[in-house]
Amino acid sequence: MRIWRVRRMHDCLDADVREVDASFELVFAKNDHPFLAWRFPSEEDARAEADTRLRDLLRVGWRTHW
Repeated sequence: MRIWRVRRMHDCLDADVREVDASFELVFAKNDHPFLAWRFPSEEDARAEADTRLRDLLRVGWRTHW
């Protein structure tokens, strides 16, 4: 499930959280191509990390977009 999308120039970055076995995977994709995935023991942990990364991206000029 996509939890956020940001855009800058002609690029977009997405953060998705997926349940995998007994854990949750946070997947980042650029222009619909996955490039990074991390596993977390809970969905809350995965979403907290995604929120941290979103704040970092907004700070350097990316803008939210759906």
